[in-house]
Amino acid sequence: MRVLSAEDVDAALPMDTAIAGMRRAYAALASGGVEAPGVAGLPPGRGRRPGVSTIPVRVRTAGDEMLGVRIETPRSGTPGPGHPAGQTAVLLLDPATGEPEALLEGEALCAFRTGTTSAVATDLLARRSSRTLAVIGTGVQARTQVQGVCRVRPIETVRVYGRDPDSVRRFAARVTGLGQGPVEVVVEKTPGAAVGRADVVCTPTSSSRRVFADRELRAGVHINGVGSASPSMAEIPHRTIARALLVVDDRGSALTAAGDVIQAIEQGAITADHIHGALGDLLLGRIAGRSTPDQVTVFKSVGLAMQDVVAASLAYQRAASRGIGREVRWR
Repeated sequence: MRVLSAEDVDAALPMDTAIAGMRRAYAALASGGVEAPGVAGLPPGRGRRPGVSTIPVRVRTAGDEMLGVRIETPRSGTPGPGHPAGQTAVLLLDPATGEPEALLEGEALCAFRTGTTSAVATDLLARRSSRTLAVIGTGVQARTQVQGVCRVRPIETVRVYGRDPDSVRRFAARVTGLGQGPVEVVVEKTPGAAVGRADVVCTPTSSSRRVFADRELRAGVHINGVGSASPSMAEIPHRTIARALLVVDDRGSALTAAGDVIQAIEQGAITADHIHGALGDLLLGRIAGRSTPDQVTVFKSVGLAMQDVVAASLAYQRAASRGIGREVRWR
């Protein structure tokens, strides 16, 4: 069995390879090629002791099959110094024998799969002329949002807003040095300044409140809402959701976990029928994408364990062929 750390995952998973893999994965989801029965686990214990949640997934794409389990250990309350809010790992299994093939650090995988999914959605929904990207948030997933979008659109400028000045500076330095990255990185003082001149907006935040106002958006913008993933969290204004062409990663998940969608329904801004369709349906041509240059489009993602297993499989295959990671004797 091969063990891949976060650094190993970064080394083993090129963005272009991951984007192509995520396209196949979402097409498989729309075609009935994904089995994911749901979450099983234990809640967090007393004294900030972690809980455990597991999601088994089987993915069948053209000529390939993947089997794995996403494992999370969430903590309750505020974690102590040096302790993260939770840990994530993905166990990859041989789909024919069930033998463990690889154990991969999940945070790096999550960043890659979210960035690649935004890339797929941007390629399908954003205007071809898009040159400016706004990123709200500078956490672990923000960098892969830039990497992904820059692979599918000729981004020249990234406008970034974050609450912590040190994190913003580190993020700007890392993004500026990316291959196929933007020519210019501009640090903005407000979210409105960041999104006001953007053709594409990404929101990899943990905010439970709207991170910009609808009036601050320019015509024809595409938004990747990838941060909030619970009914109590909403990054995107109801008015934006209501006037946008709304595409989700999965309709059922959006109606149970996407606070942006759920709260807009509860407030009467939209009905469930406002959801135009799922990303896989767009990939397969079952639904149409952008219809006019001035149309606002929104891709709302809550994240699917399927993404983690697909990203894990891609990383494992490349790591095994290049000797990345550590091989552990299983028996």
